[in-house]
This record gives sequence, C-alpha cells and structure tokens, in this order.
Amino acid sequence: MSKLPKAHKFIDLSDYGRPIAQIIANNLKNTSFTPIHVTLAFIISGLIAIYFIINGNYWWAAFFLILKSILDAADGELARVKQTPSYTGRYLDSVADILLNAIIFIAIWYITDTSIWLTLLAFLGIQLQGTLYNYYYVILRNKFDGDTTSRIFETKIPTALKGEQQRHVNILFKLYTALYGGFDKTIYFLDPRAAYGKIVPKWLMTSISTFGLGFQLLIIAVLLVLGLKDYIIPFFVGYSGMILIFIAIRKLYYK
Repeated sequence: MSKLPKAHKFIDLSDYGRPIAQIIANNLKNTSFTPIHVTLAFIISGLIAIYFIINGNYWWAAFFLILKSILDAADGELARVKQTPSYTGRYLDSVADILLNAIIFIAIWYITDTSIWLTLLAFLGIQLQGTLYNYYYVILRNKFDGDTTSRIFETKIPTALKGEQQRHVNILFKLYTALYGGFDKTIYFLDPRAAYGKIVPKWLMTSISTFGLGFQLLIIAVLLVLGLKDYIIPFFVGYSGMILIFIAIRKLYYK
C-alpha cells in the first residue's frame, strides 16, 4: 500500500531510495525479518557512516548515509507488504532519526572549524525543515486515505496495533514527544490552519520534499565527497530560511 493514492502522488525528491527499498521489502516479505530489524539495520548504517565521517573516509561515509536513507524507507515498505503497521516501528524510526542526525552534526562539527553554536542552529534547522515536510505530507495522507500510522498531532498515546505491545508504544511515544514536541509545536504555530486550507499542490510538495531526511542526507554525502565539508553546516542554517518562504506561499495562495 502506498502512502498516497496515485492521483495525489507528487515527485518526492527525498524518496529517491524508494525503488530499492521496495525491492528489499519484497525480498524480505516471506522471511522472518520484521520492519524493526530493518530499522535496526539503518541505525547501524548511520553509525558506520558517522565512523567514516570522523575518520575522513568520505566516500564510504556517503555510501552508508545513502544506504541509511534507503533502509529508512525499506522498514515502512516491509510493514506495508507484510501488512503489519505498528506504532512501535513508527516511533522507533523517528527517535532513531533524530538521534542519528544529532550525532552526524556533532561529527561534522568535529571535522570542521565550525562553531558549536552554528552546528546547534543547523541541527535545529534541519529538524524544523523535516517537521514542516512531514506536517504537510501527513495532512495529505490523512485527507486522501493514504497510510495513516502517522498523525498530524501526536497528543495522545495510541492503542497498540496487533502484534505489538502497549508498553513499547508507551515508552517510544514518550521519547518521541520529548524529542519532537518542540519542533511540532513550532511548525504548528507558524501554520496552524494548514489542515483546513486548500490541498498543497504537487509542485509545492515537491519543493518542500527537499526538506525530507533522504534529501538532507544526500546533500551531506555530496558535499563530503566534493571536499566541501566546511559548507555543510552553513548550508543548512541558510536553507532553513526557506521554511518561512514555503509557509508564506501556502498561506498566500492555498489558504
């Protein structure tokens, strides 16, 4: 099952790994591998990438960053083909992403002369970017009967689905809200009426998809292999300004 019905799909620039992710999921469909196993695999891939960043092996770092992005899509694909959606997997995926993002930016700070405060600003920036993208995307999915495991507002602990334990959902939900709550509230404050306005058009969603984690990791990978590691943190600080521009476009033309 796709995240969106065919009529409302847009070109998602952050989702370049989806075709390979689907191949991985289809090959694991009739095995004992679960989506959680794939999530653990992308965590390992992200940690390996961080190791190579710190040690200056940027081609290998780029490879494992992109592999992490592919596996990040594959866990959800596997959940769909096995028809085993879970809040455990949804929250574990998100918690792993934000923690790996933090360590990746610490690693980049370590290998460059960038200040720790600018690094923190860049990290906050990419999280707000991703939150805006997910906010609009989840609104679309909920409007058009797409995948609804994710919710526009994570305000209440959901009831565990078949095959998962409520205790795990409770713990991961609390971790998720602690790590993402501030970002969710900030984006909602900036655009509280998004769920009630016109449908965000495909061209705008494609533009906003550059805020997706897959595209962010691709940018980091490319800048590393081009020897432009010193530009990574300033780029993400500057590109965060597009958050206000994308929100202004939606409010002006699609309210």
